[in-house]
Amino acid sequence: MSAWLDFEKPVLELEQKIQNLREKAGASGGAALELAELERRAESLRREVYANLTAYQRVQLAKHPQRPYTLDYVERCFTDWTELHGDRHFADDPAIVSGLAMIDQRPVLLIGHQKGRGTKENLMRRFGMPNPEGYRKALRLMQLAERFQVPVVTLVDTPGAYPGLGAEERGQAEAIAVNLREMAKLSVPIITVVIGEGGSGGALAIAVSDVVLMFENSVYSVISPEGCAAILWRDGKKGPLAAEALKLTAPDLERLGVIEGIVPEPVGGAHRDPAAAAEALKKAILRHLDALSGVSPSERMDRRLARFRRMGVYRENPA
Repeated sequence: MSAWLDFEKPVLELEQKIQNLREKAGASGGAALELAELERRAESLRREVYANLTAYQRVQLAKHPQRPYTLDYVERCFTDWTELHGDRHFADDPAIVSGLAMIDQRPVLLIGHQKGRGTKENLMRRFGMPNPEGYRKALRLMQLAERFQVPVVTLVDTPGAYPGLGAEERGQAEAIAVNLREMAKLSVPIITVVIGEGGSGGALAIAVSDVVLMFENSVYSVISPEGCAAILWRDGKKGPLAAEALKLTAPDLERLGVIEGIVPEPVGGAHRDPAAAAEALKKAILRHLDALSGVSPSERMDRRLARFRRMGVYRENPA
């Protein structure tokens, strides 16, 4: 792995030592014994480091440049992928990919944010931040899924909707609002998984679902920690403090009832073993598809509305 985060440096140093020793392990039995001991220590250190992550460290993992994106999971979890383009009003938006696919011989409509690998692709996809035509494309295809009674799966990974002038001129806020309204009325099962960043309305616009899951090291919040810190303390460097206050990690949001479950990641994050992460994602999607298929459409819609109405409910303790 070429990109390492600051808190991962102890693991990096030990793994580099293992790699150097492995290259000459055949020279003597002593080297082989030392290698086995170092590998044992490395595994123990990995589990210790990644079992005690702070909220901001999870934010860093969610943004990791080598973390699998939507199309990586398409390749590993789905078959017969047929990408569909365009909103039939303005343009196609590469920040959102969508299409029909099969998962374990079941048809689904898949929609997901897509970031780029490298500068050129990231600029083309605007770092996974959709324009209004991206959300309108997503809605057009969800309505297609409704017509043919195909379940919808959405993968969320965006810092937020694109804030450019053109996006505002073409109705960014209206496009998001319409998606929220129309998704609430779909009768087909809808499953959302936050695979990386879940930022604000840009994420929610494809996440009004029956079930919302999060990868273990993903985040889901109304604002980024840095943006929150800049507003509250006028200091973006207080991002770690804001991350703790925002309760944006998967364990926090499961406890608060915002999500229904957590998809486990390999030790060190999904980027350390994309195949294992994809297998966990596939199992989670199939499990919830099975559960939702046994619920009538009217009951499914009632539950979906009740799910969102419960959010923000609180009790005051008497003085």
